[in-house]
Amino acid sequence: MSDRKGVHQVKLFEPIVIREVKARNRIMISPMCQYCAPDAVPREWHFVHLGSRAVGGAGIVATEATAIEPKGRITPYDVGLWNDEQEAAFARIAKFVSEAGALPGIQLAHAGRKASHTRPWEERRPLLPSEGGWEVIGPSALPWGDGDLIPREMTGDDIDRILAKFQMAAKRAFRAGFRVIELHAGHGYLLQSFLSPLSNRRSDGYGGDFNGRIRFLLETIQSVREVWPSELPLFVRVSSTDWAEGGWQLTDTVELAKRIKLLGVDVIDCSSGGNVPEQEIDVYPGYHVPFAETVKREAGIKTAVAGLISEPAHADEIITKGQADIVAIGRIALWDPYWPYHAAKTLNLSVSLPLQYIRSNIL
Repeated sequence: MSDRKGVHQVKLFEPIVIREVKARNRIMISPMCQYCAPDAVPREWHFVHLGSRAVGGAGIVATEATAIEPKGRITPYDVGLWNDEQEAAFARIAKFVSEAGALPGIQLAHAGRKASHTRPWEERRPLLPSEGGWEVIGPSALPWGDGDLIPREMTGDDIDRILAKFQMAAKRAFRAGFRVIELHAGHGYLLQSFLSPLSNRRSDGYGGDFNGRIRFLLETIQSVREVWPSELPLFVRVSSTDWAEGGWQLTDTVELAKRIKLLGVDVIDCSSGGNVPEQEIDVYPGYHVPFAETVKREAGIKTAVAGLISEPAHADEIITKGQADIVAIGRIALWDPYWPYHAAKTLNLSVSLPLQYIRSNIL
């Protein structure tokens, strides 16, 4: 895709190089759970879902939150990456995404105290072990909300086990052909629940002050970086704020970003909320952009940003103004897998469709 004569340069479609990999543009398909893998193995749905977004022109295509162990799933229908069958299924997807011109990314996650739930369209409620659910874990024995399962406070052995699980999943991700890993440390899931004082009431070395609460995430990053090749990028998704009094704040995110940059993190994917039900969020198109801009400026690290960004001119403005380095699209990509091509056309760029599609004759 290139600028037509006489039109200002469009930054959204400039390539970006991170470590030794290059994405063809600044558009990332945000991780979006599909809740349709009853055995935690990606199915044909996932192949088509992710493959079509790669064919649709995105620069990076990320999987949904991929659990590192069975108890790390949000629902019994989430994908995972802890066995050979899952690895083989993901390898097929990553290969196709790469062949379609996009960087294949995988988001590794553990749902923590928000695990063992029904799917969103089944009315959110916890699943008891008698219903096919399981014991949930967290930094402290504090449920997410009224009526939720009470998590078992993690022991030192639990922490060591989870660190090893993240590391093993990273090894499998590389073997499967992924070239970007994103660690999910947002939305109230396990890694983020350690960060926030609203969910972490521990008195040992993994709780208490800021340094204690970020320790588990720092060790997770170190564990993954030990096995994730130095030439490949590592992203971390964060909730920039809890949107709740006494919780995690943007200033905490900036300080965290400075610390994890030194451990080999390349991009902070800025989101927000999800850690407590009493959050009060001011939602509007691009409502995470001020967070991404602040983190990028004050921590000196690349940022990605999502949050109801659907207008091409708005997405380009974010990149052009240096507010973020990558725009992650979610809901609009579900509606329109070919949004990148349509955005390019709207921004008056010449569009190079896949050869199989050039006879569409609408460009």
